[in-house]
Amino acid sequence: MRLPLLVALVVVPLAPVPTMTTSAPPRRAPAPSPPSAAPIVIRADRIVDGKGGVITGGSVVIDGDKISNVDRSAPAATTYDLRGLTLLPGLIDAHSHLTWYFNRQGRYHTRADGETPTEEMVSAAGNADAKVMSGVTTVQSPGSPEDKDLRDWIAMGQIPGPRVLTSLAPIQNTRLTPDSLRALVRRRKAEGADFIKIFASASIRDGGAQTLSDDQLKAICDEAKQQGLRTIVHAHSVESIKASTLAGCTQIEHGVFANDEVLKLMADNGTYFDPQICLVFRNYLDNRAKYEGIGNYNEAGFAAMEKAIPTATEMFKHAIHTKGLKVVFGTDAVAGAHGRNVEELVCRAEAGGQSPMDAIISATSLGAEALRLGDQVGTIAPGMQADVIAVDGDPTKDITALRRVRFVMKGGRVYKNERATVR
Repeated sequence: MRLPLLVALVVVPLAPVPTMTTSAPPRRAPAPSPPSAAPIVIRADRIVDGKGGVITGGSVVIDGDKISNVDRSAPAATTYDLRGLTLLPGLIDAHSHLTWYFNRQGRYHTRADGETPTEEMVSAAGNADAKVMSGVTTVQSPGSPEDKDLRDWIAMGQIPGPRVLTSLAPIQNTRLTPDSLRALVRRRKAEGADFIKIFASASIRDGGAQTLSDDQLKAICDEAKQQGLRTIVHAHSVESIKASTLAGCTQIEHGVFANDEVLKLMADNGTYFDPQICLVFRNYLDNRAKYEGIGNYNEAGFAAMEKAIPTATEMFKHAIHTKGLKVVFGTDAVAGAHGRNVEELVCRAEAGGQSPMDAIISATSLGAEALRLGDQVGTIAPGMQADVIAVDGDPTKDITALRRVRFVMKGGRVYKNERATVR
């Protein structure tokens, strides 16, 4: 992917002048405004801080790219008047594949379909834009070398998108020795990976059985820890979840077949858990014609995903009631799902029985903690990055309010402003 070419396609406008008043703000900023030199004051009906607290009728003060104050009052001098809306931290998706997209033929893109590097580039950039406009301001993307350029160009402000953490390519070769796997971890770090992604089990479409041995998992997760890197593990079966947890890996992904024993084991070991119960499965099924016939996207594979939905939902109900288990928010969003990430949170609350507030915490402060960014994002508090979104309604009572994102700011830059009055 040749992301530097995208510079020619993106024009970044100047920041709005804080003293200017406009009665008809744009529904969507064409590109993020740079952080204002003057302090910005945002007022809203309520502020959900990401840790379970709610302030009614307060305001947030932004200096540059950080929050400098959270006030329980609403001062007269307001830059963005968000009355009627709820302010909360930008959402964090712990598992999303930014480079997956549908090609010109309306099919899932693979390396064999003839798409050019430019087409790959603009598709990934479009996915990143869809994410941030939906209120997701931080994404963990496991498994694509192209993520590196995307991450860096977003960080430089050249293209709009969420903050990106990437594993680059995942580790899944079952033939490598423990020593070779340790060397591969070191290589990933040298290449610029933010964390290590591991496949410890087969896909749910292939039954989800354990693929890497206990010794191989131990070698990878131990070496990653020595290198100061987190490890997230694709694991569906009880055996692969147990082996990964005992190997000291940081986070388990998916876990469709997790039982009470391994849920408790994860809790006891402080292992983060990132299950999915809805969006990724429904997205595959709804877009079946675009995937079918590619790899294991076949009749058996789609039947397995259909069957997985009630199994995963029941497992999730057990997970959120497992004492001490840290359940974070990740969608496994692929082609067709980008920008619809919050549908997973809606499913968790409506079908999985999670309280709206717990769902919000999983996608804000707890997600930040899992990514080792808890001192930077995920909470509306002084000293934190100015990643704030506003939604129409009260998501602590009605989780579907997260579908109605009207305002997005990341690092002090405004990406979306549909209803705010700018002064």
